[in-house]
Amino acid sequence: MTTYTARPIAPTVLKELRTTDDAGRPMVPVTDDEGGAPLRCCLRRSEPGERIALVSYAPLRRWAAETGAEPGAYDEQGPVFIHADDCPGPNPTNTYPFADAHRTVRRYSADGHILGGELVAAPVADPAFHNAFDDPAVALVHVRAVEYGCFLYEVRRG
Repeated sequence: MTTYTARPIAPTVLKELRTTDDAGRPMVPVTDDEGGAPLRCCLRRSEPGERIALVSYAPLRRWAAETGAEPGAYDEQGPVFIHADDCPGPNPTNTYPFADAHRTVRRYSADGHILGGELVAAPVADPAFHNAFDDPAVALVHVRAVEYGCFLYEVRRG
């Protein structure tokens, strides 16, 4: 049985986002006084006192640039929290982060077009990804927050 892996935003992309985000804005670091922000660089929640930033990120656009896909109108950008400075990345034992609430598993074709999605109850686990990748037309999925629709992480076939 295949186990799927949550993919954080890649370090090379983080470096770019820390200069100029996908909406063309400079990063504005802040000190997180409360903690709890879902960090897409290391796939964990922030701790009080950490320096973080809310940046605009276009995950499908970035994937399409790697693969040659043409997502057309499905290309979207939205807000994500990242560490304002380099971080060590995700803990490899945290298989599916941010699994403490309902999530949407949105499916995309190799062209970058939406093929549907599934509302998944907490905790998010392998069956949600098996359901998605049972369809051979699905190339990748995005896990998104239900309450705001924000991108949390990507899972790819294989």
